[in-house]
Amino acid sequence: MFRLPHSSIQRVALVKLSAALLLCAGLRALPAQSPSEMPVEPTRAVQLPLSGRSSQAGDVTVMQRTTNSGGGNSVVTIDSSVTVPVPYSGSVPTGVASPDVLPLTLESALAMGLRTNLGALSQSAATEQAQGQRAVAKSQLLPQVNTVVSEVFEKENLRTLGVSLPSIPTTSKFNYYDARAVRLQQSLFDLVRIRNVQGASENVQANIKAARNTRDLIVLAVAGSYLQLLATRARVEASDSQVKTFRAIYQQAADRRAAGLATRVDADRSLVQLQTQQQRLRSLKADQQTQSLRLARIIGLPLGQRFTTGEQYAFTPVTLVLEEDALKRAESERSDLQAAASDVRAAELAVKAAHAERLPSLGISADFGAAGITPTNHSTSVYTVSGTLTVPIYEGGRIHGEIVQTKAVLRQRKAEFDDLRGQVDEDVRQAFIDLDSAADQVGVAQSNATLARETLEQSRDRFTAGVADTVELVQAEQSVVQADDDSITAVFEHNLAKVALARAMGNAEQTLPQLLRKP
Repeated sequence: MFRLPHSSIQRVALVKLSAALLLCAGLRALPAQSPSEMPVEPTRAVQLPLSGRSSQAGDVTVMQRTTNSGGGNSVVTIDSSVTVPVPYSGSVPTGVASPDVLPLTLESALAMGLRTNLGALSQSAATEQAQGQRAVAKSQLLPQVNTVVSEVFEKENLRTLGVSLPSIPTTSKFNYYDARAVRLQQSLFDLVRIRNVQGASENVQANIKAARNTRDLIVLAVAGSYLQLLATRARVEASDSQVKTFRAIYQQAADRRAAGLATRVDADRSLVQLQTQQQRLRSLKADQQTQSLRLARIIGLPLGQRFTTGEQYAFTPVTLVLEEDALKRAESERSDLQAAASDVRAAELAVKAAHAERLPSLGISADFGAAGITPTNHSTSVYTVSGTLTVPIYEGGRIHGEIVQTKAVLRQRKAEFDDLRGQVDEDVRQAFIDLDSAADQVGVAQSNATLARETLEQSRDRFTAGVADTVELVQAEQSVVQADDDSITAVFEHNLAKVALARAMGNAEQTLPQLLRKP
């Protein structure tokens, strides 16, 4: 039977023991019995990357250089090529290669490229990531509900709590059970979280518009590569015809030498030109195969699939689009410009979110459940409801530092937007310059080709009549070779300028068929 102590020492010891037991039990049970009273961390403004521009290697561009690879009859031309960096040079091949040769039109190539090009897939993944980040930000404004169940078995050393008496055990057990069936936390007002959600929404819009810009770049990559392959095919066909012509010239010179009407030098000279043209034909065929592989990679053809390109796109002047109209259209439809504007708005919201960190925030927490020694021993219903008002007083300069960071991002993105506006204007104006220049080159090159053929016929007649040697004949044929190459190049330059104009104005998928039409 337990008896109350009578001495003052025993009473003091009992008081100490009781206080220690209560303190220990209270400290151990506090986290489980009051989960809604956990300290509230202040919401931080989301920091954006300094630049809003894509981290990809670069954009698809048209590179130009002035060339004159021929003699005096050659036209000085602007030699253009399409530069296709990663990820636009890659794709995800789909399907199984067919044993038949696939007829590939520009329209079907564009459709494949827009579906399987790695640039489109990468930007689609970036858009999904931005949407996920927005969902995470929105979740901070919605109720957070969960269930917490805990059962604790502890053994404490009472001496660490200041209880050290011979009549009292050194250790004591503290067991408790706590089950919060529902625990709710809800932000009632937090302007930082609101601004973060708004900024995340702008980031989603920026990625959606960047995806449209990616499609424009894929159109430029596919159409430019396809037209370049068509031009190379035309050069192969022209070179094959020229090999036949040089072979006929050599045969004619060899026959005249056998008849004693020409020297060995004349025959050897024509043979050298024949072999030179044969070597050029081999190089052009290798270049055609290389360009075919490159196009297949861009549009994601099945591995090893053979294909043939469609009909050539002849020269047709552009008369439906005026430069001023194109500039206005580019200002309103260029997706990369729209994406840059969304990046600026996202940066502005980040600045507002950083400033909002100085404002109070209000939240509520509540829970309901049961607690006791064990689930079946002295268990009773418990609940907690608490409201929390957080007022920032001193953060050691953190908020000021975050404001400085967000303002730097805003300045950078505004500068990038203004720079891009200038680039859009330059793209449109440069496309019209290239169109006009290529149109003039087409006229000159086609005229030269006609004159070169007439000169060749006259030289062959003179050679047959014995009043000219193979020097004049070979020079005339070389002029035809160069004139044909200049004509093919000029038509390609003009068509490529149309593709560049479609990309410069924006919405290239719909614009290109209007510009690049067959006569």
